[in-house]
Amino acid sequence: VLEIMRGIRSNLEKLLGGTTDADLNVMRLGLAHSLGRHKLQFSPDKVDTMVVQAIGLLDELDKELNTYAMRVREWYGWHFPEMGKIVTENVHYAKVVKKMGMREQCVECDFADILDEEIEQELKEAVQVSMGTEVSDEDMTNIQSLCDQVIDLSEYRVQLYEYLQNRMRAIAPNLTTMVGELVGARLIAHAGSLMSLAKHPASTVQILGAEKALFRALKSKHDTPKYGLIYHASLIGQAPPKHKGKISRVLAAKCALSIRVDALTQGDIPMVGVEHRMAVENRLRQLEGGTMTALSGSGKDKKTAKYTKPAGPGAAKYNAGEDVTMSDKKEKKKKKKEDEDEELARLMAEMEQVDAKRQEQKKKEKERKKKK
Repeated sequence: VLEIMRGIRSNLEKLLGGTTDADLNVMRLGLAHSLGRHKLQFSPDKVDTMVVQAIGLLDELDKELNTYAMRVREWYGWHFPEMGKIVTENVHYAKVVKKMGMREQCVECDFADILDEEIEQELKEAVQVSMGTEVSDEDMTNIQSLCDQVIDLSEYRVQLYEYLQNRMRAIAPNLTTMVGELVGARLIAHAGSLMSLAKHPASTVQILGAEKALFRALKSKHDTPKYGLIYHASLIGQAPPKHKGKISRVLAAKCALSIRVDALTQGDIPMVGVEHRMAVENRLRQLEGGTMTALSGSGKDKKTAKYTKPAGPGAAKYNAGEDVTMSDKKEKKKKKKEDEDEELARLMAEMEQVDAKRQEQKKKEKERKKKK
């Protein structure tokens, strides 16, 4: 079939008749455009693109929101510096500035819908002794305009986060169950698409996002990183520091399976994700409970003989040979340490005697000089 199609393409001008190279080029271009449109409309990566764009926009919104909020604090801090330590949340700070305006109006304003009663009372007490400078009405108008931007961005961020949650639960329910919406979306965005992420092995999923540290470690022959973007998952955050590496490895293995289920099957019920999350939680409890024990050294080779009941009623006797005693190496080591301690004590005593003799000689020399 391929040879026939190749022959048709090579002799297309003769078969059609009355066509030129320009006409054939136009036909090829139209066919390419049609195939491109068809592929774009039915591309499996198109849904993933929404998640990639949403998580990118969410990260940028966080940066912009933080920058604007810090600018509001610095700007309004010249007028009411004490408020920065009382109202710690950025959105609440912007809402209070928007509602209050000049600090003199703080006593008359009611902040019950924004702040707690204790914080509101503390804020009104701080106004009486404020050390801030006076600002003009035009300055306050600009500050309040910036507060509007902070409030609008924060509301849009909440809306975008809800949209991202819904999309992730529809696209990758098992991955969302394992690591959460944000970490799952960042993994998909880093890989490019859900299908590309499904092609990665568990070891790659584990260090995805830490490529720079990985290549630096390989170049300098140091230890490679244990985790990348997956570090921000709640299961790794629950693990103690000494077990984070083990839990990240287990979690990455289960995530790799969940990602493949999401990419190659249909459905929004995370049955596999719930099962795998329970397995990781059980492993975490097993490590925290200390049930994992390991023998080292010569203890691995020693086996305790099975107990056999004595034949007669008076046959049971104490066998001293079965007692667990300290090994010869440990006894030698302990004896060597005791000898070293004794030698050190003897040397210290000799040094003290030498010092005492020197001091006596110095005293005698001083007395002789005084007599002369």
